[in-house]
Amino acid sequence: MSSVATPGRPRWALFLGLAAAVVVIDQLTKAWLVGQLDPGESMQVIGDLVRLTFVQNSGALFGLFKDSALIFGIVSLGVVAAIIWYHGSAGRSALLSVALGLLLGGAIGNLLDRLRFGYVVDFVDVGIGTLRFYTFNAADAAISTALLLLILSAFLPAIRPAAGAGAVSDG
Repeated sequence: MSSVATPGRPRWALFLGLAAAVVVIDQLTKAWLVGQLDPGESMQVIGDLVRLTFVQNSGALFGLFKDSALIFGIVSLGVVAAIIWYHGSAGRSALLSVALGLLLGGAIGNLLDRLRFGYVVDFVDVGIGTLRFYTFNAADAAISTALLLLILSAFLPAIRPAAGAGAVSDG
């Protein structure tokens, strides 16, 4: 049996390894931040452009549906199960395994916060003056990257070796 992943099999090691790395990075960065700042407190990283601000997000992405952490925690359990199932049934490319691994890691990272604290710890605060992007965390960045990769993969044609690839042309 070959150690090279075949196009017909999900890449479980890549998928689960990436998910685990995202969870570890997410939880370590959040633990460090909580040890450094009080809720609502900020620390400048690159002037006013990039700050670390401890935000307790009891809602969903971009702070929508505040005080719904329990509902989103329950929904997140279903999402985690769906991601794992989908990877097992459709995880046929490295790109899909990477995207789904990032998505799984991000979902688990934020789920752990919701279960432990009743809110998600957000802290990356980017913007100029009062014009700021929504505060986010490493799990959110992984989820956003995963969604971009999934959209990209929908528009990319399947990458297959051309007929006769590797043949020498005397052309």
